[in-house]
Amino acid sequence: MFDRLLIANRGEIACRVIRTARRLGIHTIAVFSDADADAQHVRLADEAHHIGGPRPQDSYLRGDAILDVARRTGAQAIHPGYGFLSENADFADAVQAAGLVFVGPPGASMRRMGSKAGAKDLMAAAGVPVVPGYTGEDQSPERLQREADRIGYPLMIKAAHGGGGKGMRIVRSAEEFPALLESCQREAKNAFGRDRVLLERYIEHPRHIEIQVFADHHGGVIHLGERECSAQRRYQKVLEESPSPFLTPALRTAMGEAAVQAARAIGYVNAGTVEFIVAPSGEFYFMEINTRLQVEHPVTELVTGLDLVEWQLRIAAGEPLPLAQQDIRQHGHAIEVRLYAEDPDAGFLPGSGTLRTLHLPAPSRHVRIDSGVIEGDTVTIFYDPMIAKLIVWDEDRPRALARLREALAQCQVQGPKSNVAFLERLARHPAVVEGRIDTGYLDRHLDEFLTPTTLDIPALLAAATACLLTQESDARLASAQTADPASPWALTDGWRLGHAGARRLRLQHGGQDLTLLAQGDNGHYQIDHAGQRHAVDAARLEAGELSARIDGVMRRYRVHCSTDAVTVHDGSTRLHLQRVDERHQTHHAGSSGDQAIRAPMPGRVVLVQASPGEPVKAGQVVLVLEAMKMELALKAPRDGVLAELRTAAGEFVDADAVLATLEE
Repeated sequence: MFDRLLIANRGEIACRVIRTARRLGIHTIAVFSDADADAQHVRLADEAHHIGGPRPQDSYLRGDAILDVARRTGAQAIHPGYGFLSENADFADAVQAAGLVFVGPPGASMRRMGSKAGAKDLMAAAGVPVVPGYTGEDQSPERLQREADRIGYPLMIKAAHGGGGKGMRIVRSAEEFPALLESCQREAKNAFGRDRVLLERYIEHPRHIEIQVFADHHGGVIHLGERECSAQRRYQKVLEESPSPFLTPALRTAMGEAAVQAARAIGYVNAGTVEFIVAPSGEFYFMEINTRLQVEHPVTELVTGLDLVEWQLRIAAGEPLPLAQQDIRQHGHAIEVRLYAEDPDAGFLPGSGTLRTLHLPAPSRHVRIDSGVIEGDTVTIFYDPMIAKLIVWDEDRPRALARLREALAQCQVQGPKSNVAFLERLARHPAVVEGRIDTGYLDRHLDEFLTPTTLDIPALLAAATACLLTQESDARLASAQTADPASPWALTDGWRLGHAGARRLRLQHGGQDLTLLAQGDNGHYQIDHAGQRHAVDAARLEAGELSARIDGVMRRYRVHCSTDAVTVHDGSTRLHLQRVDERHQTHHAGSSGDQAIRAPMPGRVVLVQASPGEPVKAGQVVLVLEAMKMELALKAPRDGVLAELRTAAGEFVDADAVLATLEE
């Protein structure tokens, strides 16, 4: 086994590898960018070294800088995690050439799988089922158009060197093919440095099922069962589970054998994932091999009881596979979801900023948290906005889903917006509960998973009550610390000379202003909202739980109340509201309205598609912004003429910056 290991990554996977390595007695060495100087993986490692600027290409994608740190620190091996250089064959070869061990497959295996086109040809030759398509070297638009017409529509365009859902487009007609091809190639070039694509027939309503494989240096190859990843949005996985509720025992056996056959065909070593697309009829086709550990590997660990990172390290050190195929046992059911800093109600726009509040469920036999951040850390614009992976386990699928719902209910995130409420609706949706979701379901029915437009009035009143009780508690605490703790001026009951006063509460929900007037105190209130008066009695707020009689019905909520937000949860759904302090509210006059195109978040302008003086149509793409590993198309808000362009391709811009204006 190694004595000193360098982890060439960041975030939760770096933390994960560091913890396993230290448990094995290995000295851990982290690397970090300017943006990660105070990150958790830096604090967790035995030592950490700076390698460059905040952008990945200036730091985590700099193989030369990482190897320099490895040489200077005496590292014997490098673990690449996932993403960044984990599937870069040149880096794997450079590590080996430097006399170090790359914890992963050799560069030759990566090259065979690094191109989806070459991988498909190789798998077809090895007898592994593949989807019909085009994988040729001729990448001219004319040839690609002809091949697309031959394959027929719908078809899929894929970045040949891609992964993680990037560089993929569904084309449903010949007319839309050229524009989608150009968009796919541009995204592939930005994300992976190469714009080669492949075309393949698009399977309607498919399942996405992947098989975890392991191979050692002694010819041993086994699989550790499957993970179903069919709950996806725009090819990004949002829920993964093992075992799959779709597979029959016969199909499970066939897919496991095909995965082992695929690994043998490329002389694979270490951890890998063979991904298949499965038709409703049960026919399955090879998609790709991810030559690294996958983000969703914890579900396999929970059902097998194995530490896959430890397996990676032992195999890289030359040890044989710890177990034979017949010794692999699976027990129970595991589910993983990814908690992101993003706004589902605004098109899943990634967020950034300080995590002012981050409460996650306590780890236990049934709940596991993999995270690279803690409360007070910052989600930056330079990397994936994942906050944590939440993984649950129980004896069977229904109980595992119940564990997931309870764990999500305990999550609280304040600072950047999060997808917690979206994940809660996902975990309760019939398509997930009944195990019938396919890879396109979320995109076809996304409105079923977003915040309801109707407001739950009892929940709103509970939120207002929590604010009132918190105000009173804070006032009592402040009063107790004064020279006159019994002063009536310290009360917050809204009393006014000559009449019963009312406290005014201003809350916001989904951009909507909500004004409530409350009379009373100490858990007994009359609250007016939208012309209706409601009675709240016997309200108590203890240890984050509110119980109150609201309009005659006793209710109970889990509550989190801060100075700028309040969240109430009734056990199945949550209501999150912003608190507005009118004393500090500012009014902005002269708003540009629909005259300006603004940056919705910090990022880098990668494309400008219009010039000053040029007519534009409503919805026309004027600029493309790159942020958090994705492209955002910024469109004209109305028909008009572009009056001014305040940025250029390659520039970094701040959130809410005016990038272009239209003529008045």
